[in-house]
Amino acid sequence: MMARPGKVLFVCIHNSARSQMAEAFLNCLSDGAFEASSAGLEPGTLNPVVVEAMSEAGIDISRNRTKGVSEFINNGIGFDYVITVCDDASAERCPFFPGGGKRIHWSFPDPSALTGPHEKMLMAVRAIRDDIREAIMRFIRDESDA
Repeated sequence: MMARPGKVLFVCIHNSARSQMAEAFLNCLSDGAFEASSAGLEPGTLNPVVVEAMSEAGIDISRNRTKGVSEFINNGIGFDYVITVCDDASAERCPFFPGGGKRIHWSFPDPSALTGPHEKMLMAVRAIRDDIREAIMRFIRDESDA
């Protein structure tokens, strides 16, 4: 186990959904082994369907705010891991974070692209949420054993 928590930054386009979920899950599930933050290239508005889906999982992100990668760059904050969570179709727009740290890419669908009735969107976000939770669990297991 690391002497200090491993610092992880999750990055996506708007910091409104995927990176927020990943940050929350890592902070909740890693028993202090990791300290997660999240940011976006173009900070948007927290996705209310994501807030609802996370609440169902027992995690309240309703008071989170979206952040831009520039906040971390301008403050000289470094990370041990930078994990992009953009979908592969948007990978070319997925932000690059300069500086040290192991770079990892996980592809998840963008909840902001979902349309239709609320219940249909919520079902889709639940699936994305559960996939992100599984990726976080694998990350904790793999990187804690490294």
